[in-house]
Amino acid sequence: MSYPCPPGVRVHAPYRAQHAELLSFDALQMIAALTRSHAEELAQLLAARCDRQKEIDAGRVPDFIEETADLRAATWTVAPIPADLLDRRVEITGPASDRKMVINALNSGACTFMADFEDANAPTWDNGVQGQINLYDAVRRTIDYRSPAGKHYRLVDDPAVLLVRPRGWHLVERHIEVDGRAVPGALVDVALYLWHNAKELLARGSGPYLYLPKLEGHLEARLWDRVLRQAEDILQLTAGTVKVTVLVETLLAAFELHEILYELRDRVTGMNCGRWDYLFSYIKKLRHHPSVLLPDRSQVTMTTPCMRAYSLLTIQTCHRRGALAIGGMAAQIPVKDDPEANRRALLLVKADKEREVGDGHDGTWVAHPALVAVARQVFDERMPMPNQLGRLRDDVHVTAKDLLAVPHGTITEQGVRNNVSVALQYTEAWLRGHGAVPLYNLMEDAATAEIARTQLWQWIHHPQGVLDSGDKITKDFIRQCLDEEMARWSGDEESAHAAGQRRWREAERLISDLTLGDEFVDFLTLPAYDCLIGEEETPAPV
Repeated sequence: MSYPCPPGVRVHAPYRAQHAELLSFDALQMIAALTRSHAEELAQLLAARCDRQKEIDAGRVPDFIEETADLRAATWTVAPIPADLLDRRVEITGPASDRKMVINALNSGACTFMADFEDANAPTWDNGVQGQINLYDAVRRTIDYRSPAGKHYRLVDDPAVLLVRPRGWHLVERHIEVDGRAVPGALVDVALYLWHNAKELLARGSGPYLYLPKLEGHLEARLWDRVLRQAEDILQLTAGTVKVTVLVETLLAAFELHEILYELRDRVTGMNCGRWDYLFSYIKKLRHHPSVLLPDRSQVTMTTPCMRAYSLLTIQTCHRRGALAIGGMAAQIPVKDDPEANRRALLLVKADKEREVGDGHDGTWVAHPALVAVARQVFDERMPMPNQLGRLRDDVHVTAKDLLAVPHGTITEQGVRNNVSVALQYTEAWLRGHGAVPLYNLMEDAATAEIARTQLWQWIHHPQGVLDSGDKITKDFIRQCLDEEMARWSGDEESAHAAGQRRWREAERLISDLTLGDEFVDFLTLPAYDCLIGEEETPAPV
């Protein structure tokens, strides 16, 4: 048996009857159509990212675009927001591939659930396909799950509104080829979801809603609009039917908020302050500037001047244009068997949400169902209306200097060791197919692992990378920390399970290469994907 592939399309994956309906001829045809229409433009935009990085390395720091000043000054708004997306005071996120987690998130009491194919998902073939199956069933309210202990999970009558985050533009799906080349992962995720669910969602009174990750500028937003317009044409949907929320999680995007909203004005509903990816991007983009050396990541909070400027600018821009501004992730998770630690964690979440609603955010993110009630209580008390679109924040005046202000603080040995530990543990789990990993009472995803390994690289490669004790952070010290972490987690090689040992060693090699190498690698998930795919048994094309 084989999947019914259109001409020029190949699926490099085992045939499974339960996957055949998902990977239908027509669905694969849609993937091929989107790829053939847009892959070349995408390649040019990714090359432009590299060119822009070279300019930044040479000293041309980011700034607002002079050529689009008239657009920023003009009066215009985005299209009306669908009724079921007007109240987004609490959003919960999690990987689409975990069936029980999908059910729990939809049942959590949050207004919306963002099912993730990106940072909270390790893109194995099975994760991707299972995620699409889970969403297919969730849209039709037939999703259920029975645990090994016999507990049965099913949807409540009024679940959260579903949104889907596809992979970023930089990631590919090597299990599907069109005309001999791997397909952009984002196009696979979007095509499969829309083909199977867009009309069903509309028939149920909702719609196909997406979250767009890691945009670095308005030209990348323009490409998304073109992709979605073609998808709508293929599905015979009215232009603008597919609605999107943009994650503001790159430094460059913060300088093009108006422009991004304008490119997507017929379909955008809001923007989200993806704080962890944004911090990663800030460090990454300015990594060669010795004056931009950040302290321990735990010291860089949303009250840090540059992060606060980014948040306030997002609120002001969105509300001026009639779009919602969603706050960032509370990474804390419940602390079992330690009531005092759990109380402190909940207080941190509460304070974070009070800041967001006080600033004018229309909603916020949480990573665990147990935090929904905490966030909802804050927003219910401080925001009795569905949103705060009427708060224009004309008092906010954010400059390029504000967005680029360097956070102050110290680099501690504990901070270095925590970065090593988080990067290593997360990568090992990612290689086993887990994209959302609880570590040290926080829910870590690819973004926080990226911050950790990027800081290590920068601290090593600049003379100013010095501990508060006065000791220089060196490759030898990072190597020592890695060795100690490996001894702590991987166990005795002879007694440890072979597959587990192999993943630890591979994770150690990846983190060692990424932190100690002379050349900086833009995304941890790029070389890690090579390892992930290498672990899978990849048959001949079918």
